[in-house]
Amino acid sequence: MIHRRSPLIALAALALAACATTPVAPLAPKLDAFAVASAATPQFSAQRLSDHIKYLASDELEGRFPGLVGERLTLAYLQAQYEAMGLEPGGRDGSWLQPVDLVRFTPERAPTASWTGADGMAHTLVSGTDITLRAGPAEPVVKIEGAPLVFAGYGISAPQWDDYGSADLTGKVVIVLRGQPDSMGADPNFYGSGTHKTQEAVRRGAVGVISLQDVDGRWRRAVAGATRPQMTVKGAKDARFTGSINMETGAAIGGEPLSAALARAKTTGLGGVVDLNARLSVDIAETTEVIHSNNVLAKIPGTERPDEYVVYSAHWDHVGKARTPDAEGDDIFNGAWDNASGTAGLIEMARVFKGGPAPQRTVVFLHVTAEEQGLLGSEAYAADPVYPLAKTAADINIDMLPFTPATRDVAVFGVGKSELEDILGRFAAVQGRVVTGDGYPEEGFYYRSDHFNFAAGGVPALMPWTGRDFVEGGIEAGKPYYEGAMAKYYHKLTDEWRADYDFTAALQNLDLLYRLGLTVADSESWPAWKPMAEFNAIRDRTADQRR
Repeated sequence: MIHRRSPLIALAALALAACATTPVAPLAPKLDAFAVASAATPQFSAQRLSDHIKYLASDELEGRFPGLVGERLTLAYLQAQYEAMGLEPGGRDGSWLQPVDLVRFTPERAPTASWTGADGMAHTLVSGTDITLRAGPAEPVVKIEGAPLVFAGYGISAPQWDDYGSADLTGKVVIVLRGQPDSMGADPNFYGSGTHKTQEAVRRGAVGVISLQDVDGRWRRAVAGATRPQMTVKGAKDARFTGSINMETGAAIGGEPLSAALARAKTTGLGGVVDLNARLSVDIAETTEVIHSNNVLAKIPGTERPDEYVVYSAHWDHVGKARTPDAEGDDIFNGAWDNASGTAGLIEMARVFKGGPAPQRTVVFLHVTAEEQGLLGSEAYAADPVYPLAKTAADINIDMLPFTPATRDVAVFGVGKSELEDILGRFAAVQGRVVTGDGYPEEGFYYRSDHFNFAAGGVPALMPWTGRDFVEGGIEAGKPYYEGAMAKYYHKLTDEWRADYDFTAALQNLDLLYRLGLTVADSESWPAWKPMAEFNAIRDRTADQRR
C-alpha cells in the first residue's frame, strides 16, 4: 500500500469538478435488491496463499519493480496460474496484459526561480530553502518568465465550498493552501488532496500549482521529496510544473493581499482568486526515462449479463532494491505482505470462483502495476478501461491481507461510502463480526490505494484492512499487534515470506469478499454510493448506461 495520495487521472478529476454543482442522486438501489449469494462454501487454502507469497516475495524477483526482471517473472507466474485454472485472458484481443507505459522523471539540476513584485524588483528563491519545484509529465524542461501569481485559498471546488468562482487562470500560477478547511472535518477527503487541487487549477488554465505549506513538518517532507525520481503514466495531463513554498516565502511574495485573504480562506470558499500583484519565473530541467510495464487481467465470463462486470484488483509490484544493503547484506524489498499477500489472495479468489457457481456478471481479476509509484497501474486502467467503468458494478481491492488471529471487526477503508460495505456486513454478521473503519481515519487511506482510481471514475469501490479487535484480547491486544507489525515490516527489508503467518483473519476476509463479489455479480441491481460520498454524482452521470 502506498502512503501518499494518488495522482488521479485527469478525466476523473474533471468529472469530479463538474459534479461539484450537480445534484446528488438519491440512494438506490435498496440493499434488499441484493439477494444473498448462493449457498456455495468457498474453500480458501492457507497453504496455497503461503506458497504464492513465498515465490512472489523471493529474492529471485528482486522486489518486483516495474520494467525489471521481477516484472517478467511475476507476469509469467500469474499467467501460468490462470491458464492452469482454465480462466480466460482478460485483456484486449485475447491478451493477458494491458500495456502501461510509465515515465520516470529525475531532476537534472537544481531548479532556479525568482519572483517580482509590483515595484519591479526581482527576488531570487533558493531551491530547497524557499521553494521546491518539479516539472509536469508533459515536458521535462520548463522555462516560464513572469507568470502572474494568484491565491485560491484551499483550491477546492466542491458542494458547499468554492474557491474559484468563474476565475480564468490561463497562463497563471496559483498558490493554494495544503489540506482542507475545518468544515470538511478533520479526516482527509478527496477535495483536500493535491490531485483535486492540481486538476482544478489545470482545468482553469493554470500553468503551475504551488502548495503553501503551513506546517513545518510538511515543508520538510516536500523538500526531501523534491530531488527524488518520480513516475507518472505516459500521456497524463497535469500542470506544467508543481511545487511548494513555506509560510515565510508566501508572506514575502503575497504581502498584504495574501495576509488578508488567508483568514477568510480558512472559513469560507473565496469564490474567486486573489491577485497577489507578483510574478514568478522558473527554470526546471529533468531527465526522463520510459518504462514499459503491464497490468495483468483474467476473467470468468458472466452467464446472464456478460457485458456487466465485477472487478477484483490487487497490485503485483513492490519497490525493488535498496540503494545500500543492510548489516546482513540484504538489499531486496521483497514485499511479502505488501503486496505479494494481496496478489496471492486474488489468485485464490479466482480459483474459488472458477470452482463455484458461474457468476451472472463477468468477474475480472486485475493485477495492476506501479501502485507503489503513485497508483499508476490503476490510473492507467481507469483512463483507458478494458471494461467500461459505467458498466462495472464494483471494484473490490485487496492490498495487504491481515496476518492476525480472529477478529470481531472487519475493517474497511472509507467506512460509510457505499452499499458494498452494507452487503459485506450481512456476511460479516454470520461470522459474528461487524464492519468498522480502519481505525486511522486521519490518514485518509481510502484515497491511497488502487480502488481509489475506480472510485474517482464513479465505480463503488471497497478495500478491507487489518482488524484490530481480536476475539482473544480485544482492541487492547489487537492495536499494538497491528502497529507493531506495521513498524517492523511495512516497506522494510524485513518484509519477507515467513512460515509462521497467521492466516486466520485473512481466510475469514477472503470468504467475505468472495460472497460479496458473487452477490453483486448475481444481482440485477447496481451497488450505489451513499448520498454524502463525493463520488456519488459522478456515478449518476452514467446512470443511463445501467438501465
